[in-house]
Amino acid sequence: MKRMKQLIKEYKEIEIPEEIESVVKHSLFPRKRKLKKLYFGIAVAAALFMTSVNTSSTIAYAFSDIPILDKVVKLITFREFKVDEGTYKADYKVPAITNLDNKELESSLNEKYLKENEQLYQEFLADKKELKKNGGGHLGENSGYEIKTDTKQLLSIGRYYVNTVGSSSTTIKFDTIDKEKEIYITLPSLFKNENYIKAISENIQEQMRTQMKEDAELTYWVSGTGKELVFDPFEKIVKDQNFYINNKGKLVISFDKYEVSPGYMGLVEFIIPTEVIQNELVSNEYIK
Repeated sequence: MKRMKQLIKEYKEIEIPEEIESVVKHSLFPRKRKLKKLYFGIAVAAALFMTSVNTSSTIAYAFSDIPILDKVVKLITFREFKVDEGTYKADYKVPAITNLDNKELESSLNEKYLKENEQLYQEFLADKKELKKNGGGHLGENSGYEIKTDTKQLLSIGRYYVNTVGSSSTTIKFDTIDKEKEIYITLPSLFKNENYIKAISENIQEQMRTQMKEDAELTYWVSGTGKELVFDPFEKIVKDQNFYINNKGKLVISFDKYEVSPGYMGLVEFIIPTEVIQNELVSNEYIK
């Protein structure tokens, strides 16, 4: 209990920088709808539930250390937003990074995680209200996080969002941190120039064709397979393509559901052989 109180105290004392985008460029789930920023109190119990005004939704606050992380940098479930009203179900888990000496980086990431989930939660409530007004319906969403890489040097966190109604959609974004230097790693920062885009893209196309040749049940939207394309073929990654570095020091490029393949393929990832990008790398500090 004392440890949880200390974590709460430390988090409340963090000064949030005005320009969060100087550290982290993009939010996870951009939405067109503008929302007012909400402020929620921080609970001091390990799991305290509050009933929100005019809804039966509950906002659960839970501080739970994840034991697989080392003693220096920790990841906790900072907050959880929940709705469980018959055909309307939502569960948004908010992660928070603790124990970084680089408080600007720590607070920027944590502020981003909180904002994106608050936005999802409020938009869900608005959609629920609209559906009820028009006769009712079904809504289902959840968000959470997973640790993709945890080494002495690197921490890669995957944050996912799933719409579970109808033809479900899944989105995931990654943050990779050098725990020793306490810096945020971007894809462009790994390379000398933008030549990596072509090298990685061509390798991914090659992997797609090879996989489809070896397994008839796999489908990617890529040219050169002899199959008719229903959608535009994948041509190249974007400069800041979704990625992480795995435990073996390999670059992994990730695509969301429906991004480069049919929905039944789900989220797809491609491990890029280091020899393919060796000449483009700034160094082999992270990519082995």
